Amino acid sequence: MRIQGHLFSWIAVFMLAVAIVYGVWSKEPVGTTALFLSFALSAMIGFYLIFTARRVDTGAQDNKEADVADDAGEMGFYSPHSWAPLVLGAGALAAFMGPVFGWWFLYFTAPLVAIGLWLWVFEYYRGENQNQ
Repeated sequence: MRIQGHLFSWIAVFMLAVAIVYGVWSKEPVGTTALFLSFALSAMIGFYLIFTARRVDTGAQDNKEADVADDAGEMGFYSPHSWAPLVLGAGALAAFMGPVFGWWFLYFTAPLVAIGLWLWVFEYYRGENQNQ
């Protein structure tokens, strides 16, 4: 994880330099803001990865003499199936069409978004996947 953290940190430094040069030369606020936001996002990801790498064991990707087989095995827990992201995505799609067709459209899509979010948050508290 340390390598990825340093990679994102270097990307953040590059984005900062590009944002400063672009802002000085172009005097265009939208692109400059987007580049500064890209810098901030890269810096946050880099900080998180470097901070987390200090707290966890060294992975195979951090060992220069590791084989591919050293990184095999369980990488984490992933949900086997879930309908909640589909419902939430459909609700978000409909909600983002609200400004296109009219803001009144959000009154009908807000319950769909709320149901999708509720299903996703509580999917392991009920049914066959209940773990308590």
